[in-house]
Amino acid sequence: MTTHRDAEHAHPSVHAHAHHDESPQLPHRWRLLALLCLAQFMLIADVTVINVALPTIGAELSLGGSGLTWVVTAYTLFFGSLLLLGGRLADALGKQRTFLAGLTLFTVASMACGLAPGGGTLIAARSVQGVGAALMSPAAMALVTTFFRGPDRNKALGIWAAIGGAGSAVGVLLGGAFVSGPGWEWVFFINVPVGLVALLGVPALLRNSRALVAPSGRHGGLDPVGALTLTAAPGLLIFGLVQARDHGFGAPAGWLPLLGAALAALAFVAVERRVREPLVRLALFGRRSLVGGGAVMLAASGLLIASFFLSSFYLQHVLGFSALKTGLAFLPVAVAITLGAHLGSHLVGRLGWRPAGTAAFALTAVGAYLLTGLDKDSNVWTELVPGFALLSFALGTGFVCATTAAMNGLPHQDMGLASGLVGTAHELGAALGVAVISTVAGASLEGPAAGGAVGTGGFDNAFTACAIIAAAVAALGALLLPAGRPDPAAGPVMAH
Repeated sequence: MTTHRDAEHAHPSVHAHAHHDESPQLPHRWRLLALLCLAQFMLIADVTVINVALPTIGAELSLGGSGLTWVVTAYTLFFGSLLLLGGRLADALGKQRTFLAGLTLFTVASMACGLAPGGGTLIAARSVQGVGAALMSPAAMALVTTFFRGPDRNKALGIWAAIGGAGSAVGVLLGGAFVSGPGWEWVFFINVPVGLVALLGVPALLRNSRALVAPSGRHGGLDPVGALTLTAAPGLLIFGLVQARDHGFGAPAGWLPLLGAALAALAFVAVERRVREPLVRLALFGRRSLVGGGAVMLAASGLLIASFFLSSFYLQHVLGFSALKTGLAFLPVAVAITLGAHLGSHLVGRLGWRPAGTAAFALTAVGAYLLTGLDKDSNVWTELVPGFALLSFALGTGFVCATTAAMNGLPHQDMGLASGLVGTAHELGAALGVAVISTVAGASLEGPAAGGAVGTGGFDNAFTACAIIAAAVAALGALLLPAGRPDPAAGPVMAH
């Protein structure tokens, strides 16, 4: 993904008096930013908005725990796996063209999700949503960095970064409101008018700036085989985990996909070593800070989204909460993420990556441990929300540690690719986290048993697994994260 490099190409302005550090004189560029942020908001909210709706979707479409796992992971899997290819396409085909293609795909797929007559159709449409998101997101970021420079760019990137926290927070509320009101279908239908506004508005605002959003001229080297193997490896891994949950790891249905995932990963490395223009330059993986930051991002995203997934089922299946009440219960949690990210930016600057990251994941382990004693008589406000809020607050700091560590010390020409890798780790972490934790939770995600009660042992096991994973990341912090602190002269790096 080369969005930062694209933004640095100077373009002759028709306004001779424009100062050299001003953004190109695009009329209404702040309106453009608002539309792009609105589109990005949809992509982020669609990760969390679905969690509150899952029990209702499962009941209406006859989907069990395995199927509902795929409703979540299909989106994040394709979103994360194809992000780098999406960035390449924005270069080769043009930023505006790629953005509009992705937005059209996402909007049509959202309509298909809402109209889905069965679970298979919903999962397929969610996959297409993920493909659209992978095209949209890097192209939108490229447009932001193209039309904003100097202090305006920092301000624009700050607004862009805030969309992540806002999307997570509003997503859980929207999910509850729609499921309790017009129906779960509106979790997806709401994307349609938003998508249409952006589809009409963005071309109108860019109609006089075609040269700045045109293809870069590098039409070769899209590396489709690399993209295919990068998608196949986590896809087979997730499929194997879900199958192993249902049939056991000893069954061929469980271990064959896992073997396929390992072979796909090896194939990806082999392809990237031989292709002329690889999707990922393997030399980048020699940078400890990038690999460590990506690993921490994978863990942080996986723990957070898996905890949302588990808690939603617990609140609705065990405690009998409505979807709206579930969304309201998640609001303090979503706010805690934002506060943790804000504190994290200061802690990383003062203490450095290793102390801040170790403390963040140690607190995450404590928060997950506090959730291990939940049962059918637990009080949500005194037993679930405090532990979940602590976990989320700590992971907010973890996200900042991961992003700033991964981007630390990189040469300018690698910034775009590294940013794409961090984004990929974020989305794939969400997909893998849900797959792993749902496998551990097992039958507790299937709803009430014949006697009308839901067993809570699976939730206890799953949150125990979260605590162990977080503690392991905390213990490995010295190996995963670089020593030292960010260079203040390098400027702020926005968390994903």
